[in-house]
Amino acid sequence: MKINRSVLFTVAIIILTVVVKFICAPILSLSGISTVIAVALFAGMSIHKKQNTFMLPLIALIVSDIIIEVLYQFNWFQFSGFYKGQILNYGLLLLSVLVGWAIKGKSILSIGLGIFAASTIFFILSNLSVWYFGTMYTKDFSGLMLCYESALPFYKNQLISTAIFLPIIMFAYNYFIEKKYRVAVSH
Repeated sequence: MKINRSVLFTVAIIILTVVVKFICAPILSLSGISTVIAVALFAGMSIHKKQNTFMLPLIALIVSDIIIEVLYQFNWFQFSGFYKGQILNYGLLLLSVLVGWAIKGKSILSIGLGIFAASTIFFILSNLSVWYFGTMYTKDFSGLMLCYESALPFYKNQLISTAIFLPIIMFAYNYFIEKKYRVAVSH
């Protein structure tokens, strides 16, 4: 039985997402380190059928959250994989796919701008929703600014991790998936 390389790549992305979440999420100083924006940017840049670009990040998010939830239920993880506002966060993360569509990874500069744009859009909108729907901050401008200020360490980790994971994912895809295609075409 021959296993499809795209399926293996998707499984590897899911495993990477779970492992990073399992290691980093419980440690406050590492919180915000994640693969999900990198996966969404990659999908927007690399998957040719636009209707399919949302599938890889959604699958990685949903499956990793289910795995984390199972670990939580067995007391092997500190918090639940399911949380209030999860659907909103999924939607906000998927905006990174649209950034990927726009940049298409044409140059190192465009990839860098994409990393910055996707991370910043998620930071601004997710923290706006934390402020608006949550109870931790006063519902005024100073409360909003305090919410953003409190989230700056997560934003820093998010930028760094996206800048690390996106090239790794791109390299893995180009080496394991596209390499086979180039070899097949040349023969």
